[in-house]
Amino acid sequence: MPLHPTHPTLYQIIICARSREKNFFKLNLVIKNWQTKFSTSNRIRSLEKIVKMDNEFNVITEGKASILFPKNNKVFYNNVQQFNRDISIAAIKIWSKIFSEEKLNKAQQKKGSDINIQSSSKPSKTYTFTILEALAASGLRSIRYAKEIPNIKYIIANDLDLDAVDLINKNVEYNELSKDFVRANQGDACSVLYQHRSFPDRFDVIDLDPYGTAAPFIDGAVQAVEEGGLLCVTCTDLANLTGSNYPEKCYANYGSIPVKGEFCHEMALRILLHTLSTSAAKYRRRIIPLLCCSIDFYIRIFVRVVTSPVEVKNNPCKTSMLYVCTGCHSYYTQPLAKVTGKNTYVPMVGPIVNNSCEHCENKFHVGGPIWTHSIHDKQFVLRMLEHVKESNNETYQTHSRMLGMLSVIMEELDIPLFHNLSALAGTLHCTSPSLKTFCSAILNKGYKVSASHAMAGSVKTDAPMSVIWDIFRSWIQLHPVTMKNIKENSPARKILAIEPSFVADFTIHPNAEPASRKVKLVRYQQNPEKYWGPKARATGKRKINEIEKDEGAEQSPSVKKIS
Repeated sequence: MPLHPTHPTLYQIIICARSREKNFFKLNLVIKNWQTKFSTSNRIRSLEKIVKMDNEFNVITEGKASILFPKNNKVFYNNVQQFNRDISIAAIKIWSKIFSEEKLNKAQQKKGSDINIQSSSKPSKTYTFTILEALAASGLRSIRYAKEIPNIKYIIANDLDLDAVDLINKNVEYNELSKDFVRANQGDACSVLYQHRSFPDRFDVIDLDPYGTAAPFIDGAVQAVEEGGLLCVTCTDLANLTGSNYPEKCYANYGSIPVKGEFCHEMALRILLHTLSTSAAKYRRRIIPLLCCSIDFYIRIFVRVVTSPVEVKNNPCKTSMLYVCTGCHSYYTQPLAKVTGKNTYVPMVGPIVNNSCEHCENKFHVGGPIWTHSIHDKQFVLRMLEHVKESNNETYQTHSRMLGMLSVIMEELDIPLFHNLSALAGTLHCTSPSLKTFCSAILNKGYKVSASHAMAGSVKTDAPMSVIWDIFRSWIQLHPVTMKNIKENSPARKILAIEPSFVADFTIHPNAEPASRKVKLVRYQQNPEKYWGPKARATGKRKINEIEKDEGAEQSPSVKKIS
């Protein structure tokens, strides 16, 4: 009798039987001790139930969940997004602790207690919470949440496709979870969200992980999430969000125009945050970004939603138009409004740029509006980072990548967008200084600088464009370029025709190299596997029932440069 593959102390019996349809079934019975009697009090507890037809399903294990996945691809699954699911589990765990602390603190305040919950060693009560996965497909995400996140009251795993719902039920049973705990539901995601807008029916956590854009579900989601609840959103239509190939499609989905630039992946995050912010504001609610990540071929954001009519008024001050030079790619942001006097909001006077660029005399493209307030809550990210450090590869199989990304995000400056060092050097046709050398020149001038998690070789700084170009002018004086190879009236020719206003100091600054680089963390993940990307849509009836394919949704975005 063979030992169980994952539990050496267990024995298993494998019984094969032929059904009427002449398909083979397997029944794995796992018994703790072979001597256990087949009695009512000691009946066999089956860890693996009937596995349906070997020629139809593969068993996929991820985290603590094992799911049946159809070989005919009737239900969508993308293994590359395991990092998405891992970091989502960590984010929900940290949010749930904060949520429970706030609830307990509020309850104590009602009782007149002066006890600060954060100073308490342990909360006296743990609050449970509900989760909606609006587009569950195979149910893998919901099952992982159920098995890996504590204090969940119940999860609704919703999908429009009947094949997906049937598979969710099979996977719930296969993982020995109660159907009252993980509730498979067939329904339109928008309808489910709108049906749960009233206060008693709201979900504490809503997860939107669609194929393509999440835009159709955002209006319902910002209404159906509980006060202070967590909204998790994925968008994979980066061909729309990161470039100007489909500006009309991006505007239709998100109410914003994208502009081409090296910062395009961070711009995508800020466009989505703008959409969430404006959608929530209609219902006197505001968003609080906790963590916003550009990952592989998609973006993933975590925001809290709270009702706050006063704070909603600040949205125009947190939202800006974007001006990008068509020649040298210098960029500028301009808020839509500002506060004067006693909470008086007035429109900004603009534009903040001339008709032509002051550096190269080219015209500007106008993009936006985009969210230009904070995209991360550093205290939340710090708690996540500490949690991940206490975990290991068994808890999160993408542990090293999570550690690297969260570390880079902790180092990020709270400044909109960024430059790319190679692109700046390419504009001037010069050799590029090392990242450490260039960052040292910025720091020595008295400005701040950091990398961005969204791109290798990125430079996020509060230094104005005039300082950036002056540093390059100083660099080129030390490393001359061949001017005869530079065209007349080109951006490089016009920028280099101006003498620098100061001599840059390229002495290596002690803070020029971030800690995450010194300890060799996985900061920028290379393509995880061959044929990496969004994968094809599910086939068959599911494909027919889904919303018409977004333009560019299946196209991989411009590949990020890897250092």
